[in-house]
Amino acid sequence: MTAPIRFPRFFVTSPAPCPYLPDRNERKVFTELKGPNSDQLNEALGRIGFRRSQTVAYRPSCLGCQACVSVRVVAEEFRPSSTQRKNLRRNGDLIATECRPWATDEQFALLLKYLGARHPEGGMAAMDEMDYADMVEHTPVTSCLVEYREPTENGEPGRLVGACLTDRQGDGLSMIYSFYDPEHSAREGLGNYIILDHVRRAQADALLYVYLGYWVEGSPRMQYKVRFRPMEKLGREGWVRIEAEEQSRLIANAIKPRVKEAEPVSAAASEATRDAIGQSADVLGGLPADFPAT
Repeated sequence: MTAPIRFPRFFVTSPAPCPYLPDRNERKVFTELKGPNSDQLNEALGRIGFRRSQTVAYRPSCLGCQACVSVRVVAEEFRPSSTQRKNLRRNGDLIATECRPWATDEQFALLLKYLGARHPEGGMAAMDEMDYADMVEHTPVTSCLVEYREPTENGEPGRLVGACLTDRQGDGLSMIYSFYDPEHSAREGLGNYIILDHVRRAQADALLYVYLGYWVEGSPRMQYKVRFRPMEKLGREGWVRIEAEEQSRLIANAIKPRVKEAEPVSAAASEATRDAIGQSADVLGGLPADFPAT
């Protein structure tokens, strides 16, 4: 006889400053991922807008605000723009390798360089090796860490210049957290290249989507996501295609004023999520004794 799947218990964080929009507060609803059905639960929650942080699945639940919109790239229909084709050519010599989710000193050193350049005031700038190991290794679902290395003279994988923690779901790849060398003068656009590579990986494996997390119109740090088309967004009626004309308008807004590279805000978002959930563990009843403050 098959044991019944336990329906997850959900909790809500206390209000905290929004990491995306000024003068707003955020709340999150979250649940724990554990047990033999973690993959199925994570995938089901991912399809309704949840994201994973270590052993927790969460989504925004803000009073009076619905600015955070889940978005995903339709991988099989994706065709790179001229700018994206240049990016693929510029970084196409990188050697990408799927590794088990295991933290290394080399990855951590690259992460600190990334945080120091992109998020020097963020809470993650103070994380140590154990914090990073927890972020990568504490996963109850099917995950990998994709490393991006420059080739050596003999064509072997050399210097690490980028990495992405990725969950594999039944219908696509979910990009959990990416970081890269932000000061590499010959590797402009590494953050966007990592997304482009994930789209190619999804296509090669006949997966339908690449999940990019939340897009927030009006947050400059989030505008890089709308550059990948076709794209779907999650609304009250489910996932719907962003019309071509509308996405063109969003892309035009995203590149004006044009910045060198609009890149992921994963560091700030992840830190805010962990802080909010950790604080809630002290005020909400019914949390499991081993629930992580992530």
